[in-house]
Amino acid sequence: MEIGQIGSAIPLQHSRVRTSLGSITPTLSENRMFILGMGFVGQSLARKLHTHGWVVSGTCTNHVKKQQLEDMGFHVHLFDANHPDLNILQLLKSYTHFLVSVPPVMGIGDPMLQHEELVRSSLVNGDLQWLCYLSSTSVYGDCDGELVDEDYPTKPESELAKLRLTSEEGWSNLGHYLGISPLIFRLGGIYGPGRSAIDTIIKQKPLSEGQKRRKYRKYTSRIHVEDICQALMATVYTPSCREVYNIVDDDPAPREEVFEYARKLVEKKWPGFKSESVEQKEWSIEKTSTRKGEKRVSNGRMKKELGMQLLYPDYKSGLQSIIDQIQSH
Repeated sequence: MEIGQIGSAIPLQHSRVRTSLGSITPTLSENRMFILGMGFVGQSLARKLHTHGWVVSGTCTNHVKKQQLEDMGFHVHLFDANHPDLNILQLLKSYTHFLVSVPPVMGIGDPMLQHEELVRSSLVNGDLQWLCYLSSTSVYGDCDGELVDEDYPTKPESELAKLRLTSEEGWSNLGHYLGISPLIFRLGGIYGPGRSAIDTIIKQKPLSEGQKRRKYRKYTSRIHVEDICQALMATVYTPSCREVYNIVDDDPAPREEVFEYARKLVEKKWPGFKSESVEQKEWSIEKTSTRKGEKRVSNGRMKKELGMQLLYPDYKSGLQSIIDQIQSH
């Protein structure tokens, strides 16, 4: 199912008023999305909503990103997770939809919910009708390879995973307080064009800290950014009957296998390309004796209740699409 087929949106006419921040806020548009954290997922969703006539605003972390996003037609505000500007709460009152896509911060927790009482009082008489928090499957912890659905007990192990679970509870409580049904999306490892095993190999980039943590897992759930957007669009247009959804593909494969496949695609596309494989060297030091079982995350609820047919059901189809796009440029 293509994203554009999930629902149709009538192009919207809207007026704008200036706020005390000097920014422009929509007042009459039917659909208005505010994205706290316009990173990889947030930008992808913003572009799709924009084509459906939505007014989309959000936050980013630096002036360069702000300028890039404004050039794309979005209203953007700077947001420092360590010192959040609470004036943003004034803007949120006029938005119908609110996506939270910022991770918790060590020593602080959720950067917005540390001011929970102020957030509640600011939004209680606003226009909000949809709230979604992007979480992580890390809240389940290591389940020794078991198949994990949304009803499986959470037992986060790392400090960040524990903070994720606390954030889930905080945003859920806030949604219920405001009288709306909150959504919690537990995402697998996110990948897509510009952020994938193929990009790591081509750019000869070292493994990130997150990649290092995942490299010895027997199972690693992942999800293409387009399928995350598809799930979000589905809930935007049709009210969901549950609160928590696992957003993952059908194939929780080990990173070692994914990188090997990506390397074959790269070498097939560019014969003679030889990668100085940082991750391959590191994998050769330790082997399966240190591998953790982790978990196989079920996406059954997502498919059944959101009516989703994955665009990229496994890493092979996702990586093939990414390298095909590189070829076409």
